[in-house]
Amino acid sequence: MIAQPPPPLPTKISGSKLGDAAAPAAGGAGAAKASSLPPVDEDSEPKMFYLEQADHAVEDSDEELEFEEIPVEQFDDYSDSDVDETLEQAVRNIHEKNFFGSAIEPVAKTEELTPALTKHPEVIDDYIRNYLSSKGLVKSLEAFQNEWYEFQQKERLAPEDVTIVPDVYQQNQELADALQKLRVDVETYKEIANKARATYDKLRKERDFHRMHHKRVVQEKNKLIADIKRLKKHYENYEPTLKQLQHKYEMAMKEKMLTKLERDRLAAKVAGLEGSVKGLEKSLKDASSGGTKVARTGQPQIGAALVQASDPARSTPASLDHAPQPAGAKRPVPTKDATLPSDDRANPYASAELPVAKYDRLKQIHQVKAHNLAISSLKFHPKKLILATVSDDRSWKMWAFPSGELIMSGEGHKDWIADCDFHPRGTQLATSSGDGTVKLWDFSKGIATLTMSDHTQAVWSCAFHDQGDFLASGSMDHTAKLWDIHTQTFRGHADSVNHVGWQPFTNTLFTCSGDKTVSFWDARTGLCAQTFFGHTNTINHACFSLKGTTFASCDADGVVKFWDTRAVSELASLHFGPHPANKICLDPSGTVLAVASNDGLVRMISTAERVRGNRDLRAHEDSVQAVAFDRTAEFLVSSGSDGTFKIFQ
Repeated sequence: MIAQPPPPLPTKISGSKLGDAAAPAAGGAGAAKASSLPPVDEDSEPKMFYLEQADHAVEDSDEELEFEEIPVEQFDDYSDSDVDETLEQAVRNIHEKNFFGSAIEPVAKTEELTPALTKHPEVIDDYIRNYLSSKGLVKSLEAFQNEWYEFQQKERLAPEDVTIVPDVYQQNQELADALQKLRVDVETYKEIANKARATYDKLRKERDFHRMHHKRVVQEKNKLIADIKRLKKHYENYEPTLKQLQHKYEMAMKEKMLTKLERDRLAAKVAGLEGSVKGLEKSLKDASSGGTKVARTGQPQIGAALVQASDPARSTPASLDHAPQPAGAKRPVPTKDATLPSDDRANPYASAELPVAKYDRLKQIHQVKAHNLAISSLKFHPKKLILATVSDDRSWKMWAFPSGELIMSGEGHKDWIADCDFHPRGTQLATSSGDGTVKLWDFSKGIATLTMSDHTQAVWSCAFHDQGDFLASGSMDHTAKLWDIHTQTFRGHADSVNHVGWQPFTNTLFTCSGDKTVSFWDARTGLCAQTFFGHTNTINHACFSLKGTTFASCDADGVVKFWDTRAVSELASLHFGPHPANKICLDPSGTVLAVASNDGLVRMISTAERVRGNRDLRAHEDSVQAVAFDRTAEFLVSSGSDGTFKIFQ
C-alpha cells in the first residue's frame, strides 16, 4: 500500500539540501537538516505552520546555508510537456543521466511488457500511515503527519525512531492473514470432503447393489440357457416321431378314402342286387297272377335324403336301380336331380320398403346366459320369432325371442360348432363344426337326419340357397362345397374358406378366405366369376343386403370394406383396428351395418355415408363373436365369448 504523502514544506532550498529536504516527503528515509528553522513550541498546534512562516524562516537562515549551484542545462532535457511525469520516473531519469552522461531515450514499445512488482521495506512512519489509512482514521492520520513533521523539524526524533519496520511484524500479520484464510479453506475443504464421502458411500452402495443384481441376472440367464438347451435336446427326439405320425396319418387318410370308395361301390352293388331280387319276386308274382304292372324300386342315396329333408313335397326317390332287369320287365324311370333356378328371377324385395334400424336409439333390454363357452354364430328363424345359437361347447340351442326362453337344443358334434343356418321353410337347421362335418337337424324328429363329412378339415360356415334345395359349406381344407344328390366342390382359394353365403335370389355363391380374397362363384357351372382383392389380412365374414345391392366384408385387422359387385371395385374402406372384426350384419333395408369387434364393441355404420362408426355399443366385456338384426329391424342381438347373448331394442 502506497502511503499518503505529507503536505510539502514551502521552503526555498537549493543545492544539495534539496535532496535532504525532499527525502522525508518522498519516503521518510532520513530527517531534514534545515535546522535553522525557528523553534516552535511543543504546545502550539501543527496546523498553524503556514507557508509565509516557512518562507520567512528560510530567508532568515540563507547566510548559514551552503548552496551548490546546479547548471541550468541539466534541466533542459525535461520539457514542460511531461506534466504527468511521476516522482519515481523523475528520480530514475536523473540517475540514468548521472550514470550514462545523457538521458536514455525511451524505446518504442513494440509489445506490451509484463509489469514487475518491487517491494521496498517500510519505515515506521509509513507503516503507521498505512495502518491509519487502512482503518479509515483520516483525522488521526492528519494529526500524526503534522506532529511527525514538526518533530522532524525540531530534530526530536532519534535515528532508531525512523528505522525500517522489522519484517517480523509484517510477516506475523501476513502469517495471521494466511492462517485465517487457511482456516476458512480448511472448513470449506472439510465440507467438500464430507459431501464427497457421502457421495462415495452412496455410489459404493449402488455399485454393490448393481453388482449383486448383475450376478443374479447372469445366474438366471445361465439357467434359462441351460433350460433352452435341455428343451431343444428334448424336442429333437419329437421330430422323427412327428414325421412318422404325419406319414401314418397320410396313409390312413388314403386308406380311408379307398375304403370309402369301396364301401360306396359295394353299397351300390348291394342295393342293385336287392332291387333286382325284389323286381324278380314281383315279376314272378305278377306273372303268376297274370298281371303286367312294373314298380320302381331303389333306395335314396345321401344326396336324395338331403333333398327330401329340405323339400318334403319332393317325396320321390332321387336315384333308381340300374341293375339288369329280368326279361319282360320295364326299366325304372329315374327322377330328375334338383336343379338351380334360372338367373332371370326377380328379387321380391328389390322395390319393397324395408324397415330401417334406428341404431341411435338402441338400448339393452335383456341378457341371456346361453352356453358355457363362446357363442360363435346367431341366426333368426325365417318365419317365427326364434333365435338359434351355436357354441364352442358343441351344442346348438333355439330361444323364444325376445323373451329368451329355451325351446330346443341339440348335441352330436364331436368338436366346436362354428356356424348354423335355417332352411328357408324353417323346418330344419344346418350346423357346421370343427369335426369336419355338416349336420342337418329335423325339428319334427328331434335328431340329425343327415351328416355330410366330405370335408377333410374343420367346416367354418354353411348357408342354404333361397330355394332350400342346396346347402353350401366352407372349410379349412381350402374348399367350398355345394351339397345336393351330387356334391360339387369349388376349388381356387389358397387358404381356409372362413365363410360362405348367397347373393339373395341368385345362383351366385360368395366365399371369404384366409388368402385375403372374396370370390364369387356360379353355382351351376362351379366356376369363379369374380374375385375381390384389397384386404391385407384374413377375411372373417361378408354379407349382402336383402335387396342384393350392398355388399361388405371384414377382416382380422378390423378393416371393413364396401364393394361394387358390378364394377368389381372397392367403394370405401374403414379401419377399426387393431382388434379383429369377427362378423358383420346389415339391417333389412341395407342402410345400417353392425360390426362385431374383438374389443367388446358393436360398431354401427351408415352405409350411405360410409364413415367411421356413428355409434359404438359396449356389448360385452370380452370379444363380440356375432351380431344379427331381426326382420323388423327393431332388435339387435350380439353374442360374445362369455357365452351370453344380449338383446338391444
